[in-house]
Amino acid sequence: MKPTLLVLAAGMGSRYGGLKQMDPMGPNGETMLDYSVYDAIRAGFDRVVFVIRRDFEADFKQQVGSRFAGKIDVDYAFQDLSDLPEGFSIPEGRTKPWGTAHAILAARNVVHAPFAAINADDFYGRDAYAQIAHYFESLETPEALHLCMVGYNLEKTLSDHGTVNRGVCSTENGLLINVEEYTEIGHSSEKGLTGKNLTGNEVAVSPDSSVSMNFWGFTPPIFEHLTEAFVAFLKERGSEMKSECYIPTVVDDLIKAGVAPCPVLETSSPWFGVTYPDDKPNVVASIEKLIEAEDYPQSLVCC
Repeated sequence: MKPTLLVLAAGMGSRYGGLKQMDPMGPNGETMLDYSVYDAIRAGFDRVVFVIRRDFEADFKQQVGSRFAGKIDVDYAFQDLSDLPEGFSIPEGRTKPWGTAHAILAARNVVHAPFAAINADDFYGRDAYAQIAHYFESLETPEALHLCMVGYNLEKTLSDHGTVNRGVCSTENGLLINVEEYTEIGHSSEKGLTGKNLTGNEVAVSPDSSVSMNFWGFTPPIFEHLTEAFVAFLKERGSEMKSECYIPTVVDDLIKAGVAPCPVLETSSPWFGVTYPDDKPNVVASIEKLIEAEDYPQSLVCC
């Protein structure tokens, strides 16, 4: 069974000021999604599922989904604040989405094969997709729960224009031992590189840390575990207006519980993304360099 690409595209990118997913980055109007799907296709993926919101469904399908007609099977899942387990309801005043774990859970009824989950607005690189496709091919029991993660060097994923959020990882013998979500990671002239952990405390972070850029590999049994984790999250923090259920936190809990190991796949691919408007020129220039190196064609329209 060939793998599916699950693209988390429901976020609005509040700091960036618009739908980053639809912003052209390539020389012929290519978006980050165009490059992601292109890399997935040449790695052997045969289906892409976009997790989006209903309020921009028509624009997304017209501007993004239509680009892949005839190249790969395309489907959609919808992240909705009201998509909650039985017995739970939206807290009064809550408008913030429930987080990346909830976004992946939104695809539980449309994804039935091993899948890679990615952010819509990140560039992960050709080798990253090849590595995760090879991992899926090597599975002897794809019907069982399997996890994996593509890791990147923290220092190479920072922005010159503001702080970032990252899942900071500890590894041992190629396996993920621990991953903790940090927010507001950035350089300080007085404290060096710091970030805030889930308790809100500011702590020092090593620039050489391996980080999760939300490029995860899962088999379908993950949806059962995501459901359980989301219920536990709602019971503990569901009343908080800005709390989120992060996929790195769920994976971390599964590892600590001994449910399944999580190999960290090393990749030679570059990562870059647009967190702030001023990041865009760097991304455009980076893509142009990859085109000049013949890693990508000048135009993806016909490829």
